[in-house]
Amino acid sequence: MLKVENIDLFYGASQALKDVSFEVNIGEISCVLGRNGVGKTSLTRAITARQPITRGSISWQGENIDKLSAPDRARLGIAYVPQGREIFSQLTVLENLQSGLAAAPKGERFIDDEIYSLFPVLKQMLKRRGGDLSGGQQQQLAIARALVMRPKLLILDEPTEGIQPSIIKDIHAVLELLKERGNMAIMLVEQYVEFAKNLGEQYVVLDRGEVVLSGLNQDMDEEQVRSHIAV
Repeated sequence: MLKVENIDLFYGASQALKDVSFEVNIGEISCVLGRNGVGKTSLTRAITARQPITRGSISWQGENIDKLSAPDRARLGIAYVPQGREIFSQLTVLENLQSGLAAAPKGERFIDDEIYSLFPVLKQMLKRRGGDLSGGQQQQLAIARALVMRPKLLILDEPTEGIQPSIIKDIHAVLELLKERGNMAIMLVEQYVEFAKNLGEQYVVLDRGEVVLSGLNQDMDEEQVRSHIAV
């Protein structure tokens, strides 16, 4: 579904990614691991066209998308749940969900009841402002907002960061269900190794903008991975 090949990314004179390659397949969760500041978020920004790459290529369903804008990539079915959630604090939960419909396919710009099955707490809070929700509830809202556009690729940047254990379990269950359906590719960016390993099929570890480890999750050497994540 998604193929990232040998990409470089710069912020001015500072290089954030160097020769990074990565794949995400339909029906699988692929994990990107690493400590803060190693290029994980830069990789998501490159894929979603929020930051241009200077070398390499990004292809989606066999077609090069390097020159497509962020809205165009969203309309292709690439959904992004950013680090820090970035919900609209002054809008209601319902309005936040509706904001995700702009990129949904024509004829499907409505909120499916399944969203409320996946995140029951949101149905009880539709009229509450996003800023009044707890951090865990805001994270659920951010994921739900991405799902209303019926994505083919879901990118999540550190969805467990600062979230209480009970909500982490709920998010784990949702991602497991989405994976089992087999009609979506999921890219999970994480520092929480156990969470990623229990969900994913494959992984890459970034350090200083480069891939230093990669392989199948079942073959992951946790001690070696942690050596690149521990501060």
